[in-house]
Amino acid sequence: MRETESKGWFWHWGMAMYRYRKVVLVGWLLLFIGLGWFAQKAPGLMNDSGFTPKGSDSDKGLLSLQEKLGAAPSQLTFVYSPKEGTGEQEESQTVKAILESLEPVKALPYVSGVQLNPAARKEGGPPVHTVLVNLELGTDASLEKYPDIREKTVPPAGMKVDVTGGPAILYDMQQASKSDIAKAEVIGLPIALIVLLLIFGTVPGALLPMVVGVMSVASTLGIVYFIAREQSLSNFLPNMVTMLGLAVGIDYALFMVSRFREELKRRESVGEAVAMTSQTAGRSIFFSGAAVLIGLFGMLFINLSIFQSLCLGGVLVVMTSVLAANTLLPALLGLLGTRINSWRVLPARLQGRESRLWETVSYAVMKRPLLLVLVMSCALIALMLPLGGLKLGVPNAEVLPPRYESRSGSDLIKQAYDPGQMNPLQVYVEAKGEIWSEETIRQVQAFAEIIRSTSGVKEIQSYATLPGNLPAEQTAAFYAQEANRRGVEERHLAKDRSALLTVIPSVDPDGKEAEQLVKELRKLDAGGLKALVTGGPAYRVDMLDRINRGTPYVVGFVMVVTYFVLLLAFRSVLLPLKAVLMNVLSLGASLGIVVSVFQHGYGAGWLNITSTGYVMATLPVIIFCVVFGISMDYEVFLISRIMEEYEKTGDNERSTAEGLKKTGSLITSAAFILVVVVGSFIFTDIEIIKALGIGLSCAVFIDATLIRVIMVPALMKLLGRANWWAPRWIKGKTPAGGG
Repeated sequence: MRETESKGWFWHWGMAMYRYRKVVLVGWLLLFIGLGWFAQKAPGLMNDSGFTPKGSDSDKGLLSLQEKLGAAPSQLTFVYSPKEGTGEQEESQTVKAILESLEPVKALPYVSGVQLNPAARKEGGPPVHTVLVNLELGTDASLEKYPDIREKTVPPAGMKVDVTGGPAILYDMQQASKSDIAKAEVIGLPIALIVLLLIFGTVPGALLPMVVGVMSVASTLGIVYFIAREQSLSNFLPNMVTMLGLAVGIDYALFMVSRFREELKRRESVGEAVAMTSQTAGRSIFFSGAAVLIGLFGMLFINLSIFQSLCLGGVLVVMTSVLAANTLLPALLGLLGTRINSWRVLPARLQGRESRLWETVSYAVMKRPLLLVLVMSCALIALMLPLGGLKLGVPNAEVLPPRYESRSGSDLIKQAYDPGQMNPLQVYVEAKGEIWSEETIRQVQAFAEIIRSTSGVKEIQSYATLPGNLPAEQTAAFYAQEANRRGVEERHLAKDRSALLTVIPSVDPDGKEAEQLVKELRKLDAGGLKALVTGGPAYRVDMLDRINRGTPYVVGFVMVVTYFVLLLAFRSVLLPLKAVLMNVLSLGASLGIVVSVFQHGYGAGWLNITSTGYVMATLPVIIFCVVFGISMDYEVFLISRIMEEYEKTGDNERSTAEGLKKTGSLITSAAFILVVVVGSFIFTDIEIIKALGIGLSCAVFIDATLIRVIMVPALMKLLGRANWWAPRWIKGKTPAGGG
């Protein structure tokens, strides 16, 4: 795809934007004002982490426990600990004071139960007490009521309380998401503005990319607001939209403004300059946006809400950025005209001077292409080595830093209680007959014995063993009394034809052994009972299974479709293949850095990151899909210019040097701005967004330096005229120089 200067469709589009520039600007202003009003409300509607594997056995099991046994849809855990310098009280007095302090919470109409946590404590653990509070509310309602619950929670004198559990974690994530967006904008936008002022030297030239970036994000979040009212979306979506929207929006506008300033010097009128800017840079932006969309659409191959939500947000903001760059920006350029060069902040003599740096670098690289390719490949592969020990995990409160009480409460629970009892496996069973009948009790007891004999099981609890280890007929006689049945039903252990079996694992519930235990339990013969294994470890197994099964399709789709799009764009067989392989190298290196920081803890303290010993399972796919498309942006712009020169001269080496000379500064500047904008998210609170910021920043930095400056010229030299070979049906017309 060359940046052709013929008057094609994009030229006529640019001219139309110039003619109707005032109408276009007014339309965008009305859109911005209207959608911007709703954009600020959008994060508050994001009420789902997106990690739930909907439709899986674990999800079906949990829903069955809620629907058939009346298990609470939501639960909060109140973690009480003594304040520093407070003396220890008697256990009974402490418990009494805690329960009395919870009377206002207990009186709330949607609170169905308040009880002390029955789990066993670890020896030598912190002196904490935990209380379980069941809510008869779904996710949306529990989030809405959470501030009221927290306000009514006043700990006894000398104690402090941390509230954790699903609703508390989601609420804190919502608050963190809102503050993260503001924090990233405060850090990233001023630095981006300074860089743009240095690039263009004028205030209008620097402000236009900022305007496009901000308007793209605000408009997208406004659209998302209306979608979120009807559809549950991940609370990571607003961060994704802000990060990606500012990055690509500013980058796209940077390329457009830079080209417009070039065209102003060549063209007789502002209108022609706008039209030719659309024909060249606007066309490249359109195809670059398509490359980014390919990567984002790849996430749809994994059936998890977080991927679907991030795909939706990413696609919307990239499409909005491309639309703004090809409508709003040409209109603004048309209105400004030559005033784009007014309000200088740098002397004119420092602007517009053509540097020979990139041409010199290119020829220097092409003198020793093989050596440099080998050295750079070894360096990038070395950065990829940590991937060999990659350990994936599923976060919960760990997505938040310890200063959030839902995270600190979760950490205290892990320190104080037996992990198996705090995170047991739950087996929902459904019988053909009444759960209280002798025959069904015999089936349940037999199934429980099989489970008990399975490796990794410490203990199993159920209604069938509650009266003691009695034979089936005696247990049935016990439950023949209505009071006994009612007591079990109130504890949500059995009802009608359904029952709950709680399996306490003897292994770490977050480890590989627990995953294997889930798989073993699902293979067991339930003896006529329908059984669904759920609980935290089962959810993790189902989530990882979906990611592992979908990842090959994600990688295959993104790489193959990207290759064929670039094949048609560049009309070359080897250039797209080289682009894909270069992206794999930069992507692998950046993922290796993410593993080093988050799994092994290198530099984690400096970046204020809590190393968990694993990488969040969703991260590699998200980073792959986002980075692959973003990196392809620079490939498209660089190779487009090289191809433009090659079609004029037919000289492969000279075309490479000229292409790098004309795009080197621009690509480096664009990459630097993207690194600054995305890198600002490293200093936010949500760990998954930090990791995405690190991964994307590293990948873009590597891509714009080692790959574009060294690897691309070196490989262009090594491959020579083979770069431009393609079958005639793809090639169309033959460029100058043959090939």
